[in-house]
Amino acid sequence: MTLTDRLRSALDHPTEGIVLLAGDERDDDIRGRGGSIMPAAVLVPVTDRAEPGVILTQRTETLSRHPGQIAFPGGRVDPGDADVTAAALREAEEEIGLPPARVTVIGAADRYRTVTGFEVTPIVGVVPPDLVLTPHEAEVAEVFEVPLAFLLDGANHVEASVEWQGRDRHYYEISWDGHRIWGATAAMIVNLSRRLRWTA
Repeated sequence: MTLTDRLRSALDHPTEGIVLLAGDERDDDIRGRGGSIMPAAVLVPVTDRAEPGVILTQRTETLSRHPGQIAFPGGRVDPGDADVTAAALREAEEEIGLPPARVTVIGAADRYRTVTGFEVTPIVGVVPPDLVLTPHEAEVAEVFEVPLAFLLDGANHVEASVEWQGRDRHYYEISWDGHRIWGATAAMIVNLSRRLRWTA
């Protein structure tokens, strides 16, 4: 089975029997607290090589939202975007110079709701290896690739918790080569891992 086929099979598989992470707040609905839900999308770019990798970014320290954190390229869905896929591809081009034409879109993975009010749709795509990418210097401090097998290995998914706004917030984190991948990005990786392990 090719990488594309395996990813597509994982996304098409029914979720019955798979425990997926739905959001930062497991027992609280943001809508129930009077907050608004803002649609967002990220691209999960998987490199098509013998040992596939996933392209991630480190945000600059000057950004107002999540400075310095590890993230997939992506952001808010704009009114001009045709859909979440268009938003993810646009953001990836803006943030790291990834041409949409070089992305083979596999499909949407499981949406994830953040504590900051975003409902994020991960769009999984396969890209050629060793593309020359140009990070947007105001937004992206670094672009790097992590082996897909490492990210999908459940042994590397560490659950932790922190007190935030008077309550415990539980999250996953993944450490790789000095990088701390945590929060929504790690949760979306955990969800993809659970889907791929189920369909392996």
